[in-house]
Amino acid sequence: MFCIRYLVRGLIGKSYKYRFKSVMFQPVTHVIFDMDGLLLDTESIYEEVIDHIAKKYGKTYTNDIKLKIRGSPEPVTAKIAVTDMQLPLSPKEFTEIFDPLCYARLQHPPLMPGVEKLVLHLRKHNIPMAIATSGKKEISLIKTKDYPKVFSCFNHVVYGSSDPEVKHGKPHPDIYLICASRFPNPPSPEKCLVLEDAPNGVVSGIKAGMQVVMVPAANVTEELKKPATLVLKSLEDLKPEDFGLPAYD
Repeated sequence: MFCIRYLVRGLIGKSYKYRFKSVMFQPVTHVIFDMDGLLLDTESIYEEVIDHIAKKYGKTYTNDIKLKIRGSPEPVTAKIAVTDMQLPLSPKEFTEIFDPLCYARLQHPPLMPGVEKLVLHLRKHNIPMAIATSGKKEISLIKTKDYPKVFSCFNHVVYGSSDPEVKHGKPHPDIYLICASRFPNPPSPEKCLVLEDAPNGVVSGIKAGMQVVMVPAANVTEELKKPATLVLKSLEDLKPEDFGLPAYD
């Protein structure tokens, strides 16, 4: 079997769907999820916060900078934002403004489409799952508090911005390799399926030697989708059996 990295995009009606012929993927035993933009609809909130800070100093938060930041750990986010927008702040000062605004706006983020169905299905069939997020533990606990039924299904969570073992954040492979190593009877990387929305996260999973299903935001360019094993419009479109996992009933 083989992984295919480039999929044929077909135009159906007014929406894009990804079609493929005679494609097979490597079977997996474990699934690792990103959090922001993949499990929770939070990326737009982060973008609103950074845009608010940028406008305060007469700067523009462009799409290129958004894509560069998306999926990165908080210290990297602060450094990119300050440097690329030439903000009159240090990364530390940026974070001191950024964090309170995020805490206030991330109290009740909605789940992304298809999340609850997929997670509960995999849990029902005893598929080991974990989360590898670039976020801090403290704010992640706030974001997930409304969904104990879903988030109790995960074996563990690796918080890239606050875990001392994660020396290099996404797009480096560290977080996904560390996440895989913390499962009971840790699987080899090729037995892990990564689910991501951000280009940085996709590259991280691929570098870790894992297959990566990408569910990108609308502003992600075609070029940045190319490293993914499979690109889908929504997790609702994922067929677990394509990766050797139990099919939906």
